[in-house]
Amino acid sequence: MLKLFEHPLSPYVQKVKLALLEKGIPFETEIPDILAGGSAEFAATNPRLEIPALIDGDVKVFDSTIILEYLEDKWPTPAMLPSSPAERACVRMIEELCDTYYEAVNWAMYEIRVFKRATGDLAEMLLARAGEQIAGINTRLERELAARQYFNGTAFGWGDLSVFPAVNAAAFNGFPPAAGSALEGWLERVRVRPSAQKVLASAAESMTGFDMLPQLIASGHFVREYRDHRLEWMMRSGGAQIVLDGMAKQNIRFSVELS
Repeated sequence: MLKLFEHPLSPYVQKVKLALLEKGIPFETEIPDILAGGSAEFAATNPRLEIPALIDGDVKVFDSTIILEYLEDKWPTPAMLPSSPAERACVRMIEELCDTYYEAVNWAMYEIRVFKRATGDLAEMLLARAGEQIAGINTRLERELAARQYFNGTAFGWGDLSVFPAVNAAAFNGFPPAAGSALEGWLERVRVRPSAQKVLASAAESMTGFDMLPQLIASGHFVREYRDHRLEWMMRSGGAQIVLDGMAKQNIRFSVELS
């Protein structure tokens, strides 16, 4: 059976789990203790110590997009990618926007609201910027969706499993798609899919004890990774001091250096 190293709240994990569930591929999951370096098995699967990472027998794969490609190559039915090269390029570009732009906005809101990296006027300013950016990317996604039922066209697929974690997280944080929009209707359709229901239930269950996270951040016992696009968001949106404070307190980290 496949083994997926994950955390249920990760949008990168969520899109992989959606693909596994839609394809009906059995898998088991493990949440690695990344702060402690994880198990030897996890470290051997992803030297960057990031989730998701997948083990399939002797095959080890990391990075959500590469995992999706591996699943599509080995289990081509049902297909998650559209049939034509142009359509495939389209959904891959949508995935890129969600992975490297939308994810950073949602991640920053959790930094502020859950982890309390900012309070008062700074928090209000950063959240306002996040709202503006979400409105912009949702408008872009609305154009991409157009009159189709799904980003893949007539059936759920790669584009949809890439967009869903981002749009759903933004809606959860108070920035849903515009009322009456095609994107709102799409989100409602995807939310009721059995695969999405399982992913959302797992995410909700994992949020138990989140009220302790600000104290863990302040004490340095919980460290968040500032990947490139997340760091860019903070710097461009007015959160430079958050980065500096986190570095001083050693409660943020960057990608693992390879050896």
